[in-house]
Amino acid sequence: MKRRIGGVWEDLRQCDDATEDYFKDKLHMSPWVFREIAETLWASGDTYESGTCSFGIGRKSGLVAVRDVTSALLSAYRDKISWPTLLQKAVVLRAFADKGFPNCHGCIDCTHIFIEKPANCPGEDYYDKKRRFSVQAQVVVDLNLCVLDVFVGYPGSCHDLRIVHLSSLWARAEAGELFTWPPVMLPFGVRTNGYLLADSGVSQHPSEIRFDNKQKAARGAVERAFGRLKGMWRLFLRSHKTNMETLPQQFVAVCILHNIVIDAGISFDDNLLWEVGPNGVRRKVDLGMHRPLRQMCMESSTGDALILWDALAERMGTQ
Repeated sequence: MKRRIGGVWEDLRQCDDATEDYFKDKLHMSPWVFREIAETLWASGDTYESGTCSFGIGRKSGLVAVRDVTSALLSAYRDKISWPTLLQKAVVLRAFADKGFPNCHGCIDCTHIFIEKPANCPGEDYYDKKRRFSVQAQVVVDLNLCVLDVFVGYPGSCHDLRIVHLSSLWARAEAGELFTWPPVMLPFGVRTNGYLLADSGVSQHPSEIRFDNKQKAARGAVERAFGRLKGMWRLFLRSHKTNMETLPQQFVAVCILHNIVIDAGISFDDNLLWEVGPNGVRRKVDLGMHRPLRQMCMESSTGDALILWDALAERMGTQ
C-alpha cells in the first residue's frame, strides 16, 4: 500500500470505502474535512513515501510519520494560529465586550502535557505538583474556542506567571505588537489598549461577586478549548513517551487541526471528556489545568493588573 506520510496523503480510494462513523470515531472529523486537509498538505509539496501500511506500523516508522505529518501541517497551515486582525479582531473584541470585558483580546491559561520521564534531562524539573512528569503549554483562545497563540516547552514545575514572562507572547506585547486597538476608558480614569483574561487567583470582596461570576463564565472558554483539543487528540491526555525536541511542534500541529475542525463547524462529543476510573465510577478526564494550591495575595499581583481589575469590577457593578 503506497503511503505519502509527509503530505498526510494516503490513496483516497482507500478512504472511499470507509464509513462516516469511521471518520467520526477514529479522526473526529468528517470525510470531506479530512480530504481537504490531505489535499492541502499534498499541494504543499513535501512528501515521504513508505511501503508500510497504517496498521501494524513499527515504532521507528511511526515516529517518522509523526515528524513528517507535523512538518507538513506547520508548513501548509503556518497562518492558522495567528493573532486576529481587522474584522476578525473586531469580532473577538465584540464578543468579549458583550460578556462585560471591553477591549479583552482573549483568555489565557496553561495545561500540562504529561510525559514519561525525559531522557538526558533533569527529571526533577519536569516533576509537577501532582507528582507526574509534564511539559506546560500556554494557550490563548477566543470565545469560539479557537487558538490564537500557543507557547510550549517549559517544565511542569514552572509557575504559570513565569511562563508568561518567558513567552514570545510577552515579548510581542512589550514591543507593542499585540494590543493595537483603540483604547477604552474605564472607571477611575483607567485607560486600556487591551489585555488577556487570566485566572485572577486573588481573594475577592463579596461586593465583587458579580465580576467574579462574569470572569469565570468568560474564562470557561479556556477549559472548553482544552477539553475539545485533548478530547479529540487523546495522546495529550495521558503520559506518553515523546521526543522533547519535537513535542512543542507536535502540540502546535494539533492546535492547527483543532482550529480547522472548529472552522468547519464540526461538533464535539462531550462523552470524550468522561472516563471510567479505577474504582469503576465515571469521572471527568484530567485536562492538566492545575490551579495554585493557594490563592495569590494582593501584594503578589502587579499594580497595573489590580488597577484594571478594580476598574472592570466597578464598571460591571454600575451596569
